Amino acid sequence: MSLKNIRKEVMLSLEKNIDLFVDKFLISAEKIWQPTDFLPNSQKDTFIAEVEEIRELSKDLDDDFWVVLVGDTITEEALPTYESWLLDIDGIHQNPDNGWAKWVRTWTAEENRHGDVLNKYLYLSGRVNMREVEISTQHLITDGFDLGTSSDPYKSFVYTSFQELATYISHNNVAKIARKKGHKALAKMSRIIAGDEMRHHQAYSKFVKEIFKIDPSEMMLAFQQMMQYKIIMPAMHLRESFGAKGDVFGDFSAVAQRVGVYTGFDYVDILRKLNTIWEIDKITNLTPEAEKARDYLMNLPDRMYRITERIVIPNTKFDFKWLLPA
Repeated sequence: MSLKNIRKEVMLSLEKNIDLFVDKFLISAEKIWQPTDFLPNSQKDTFIAEVEEIRELSKDLDDDFWVVLVGDTITEEALPTYESWLLDIDGIHQNPDNGWAKWVRTWTAEENRHGDVLNKYLYLSGRVNMREVEISTQHLITDGFDLGTSSDPYKSFVYTSFQELATYISHNNVAKIARKKGHKALAKMSRIIAGDEMRHHQAYSKFVKEIFKIDPSEMMLAFQQMMQYKIIMPAMHLRESFGAKGDVFGDFSAVAQRVGVYTGFDYVDILRKLNTIWEIDKITNLTPEAEKARDYLMNLPDRMYRITERIVIPNTKFDFKWLLPA
């Protein structure tokens, strides 16, 4: 049997319990928070006063903070790209009876709220050129990106396990900064988004752990291959109006690192966490090739940490079209 067919068989095996995964890791629309819960209520007499409070508080958050928040928002709003990619994974298809498709659609519905609430908050802040933000979002969805996973579920679940933890870190750090600046509503919003991302990370990590039990050598090789070429960020091809593809991400990444929202050290820490969560040092019955992959993965965090220590973050003032003066 080919590797592709083996992967499909593994996905079929996991699909038998997909309803349990949905019930454990996802929350129904009636029970979960909705964007309106965090936004000024336009039906109340206090609406204008609440908007004015947001605008006043927003003046105390510097440009670097707003760049990070805009980048996070655009990344969240590029959701159609992520859903279409997940639905193309071997073992997942648009058949109404396909349990994996149910998972993807329900996960997408939860994720959709993140971009929705952040977009509205940016709009109310008065600090952001929303048309430029919208143009960047449209570009990011139009351009798409290659995750390096093809239609391989093993590699794809390594990616989602990593990426969901990365977004948890980013949103959680935004919450900390907002709270220090007295921006309590934004802090609460970002913290609860981070909670969603952590829950999703736990789900995808569980999928990988189950695959390790069934097909340990191929899962180990898939993990090693993903980390060898590094995890590509969803915002890799960020661009502004009339800008060349990919010419904004480097500046955005530099800002995110100097603000402390997402750094190279966070990347290394995520890799350490995945090694621990999946207990790759304890997995048995590996082929010689998979044993070498395990050794690579165990040594990689320390090697990447040493490289990260040498990186110098520029203090350059970047001119993003997304921002308006305070």
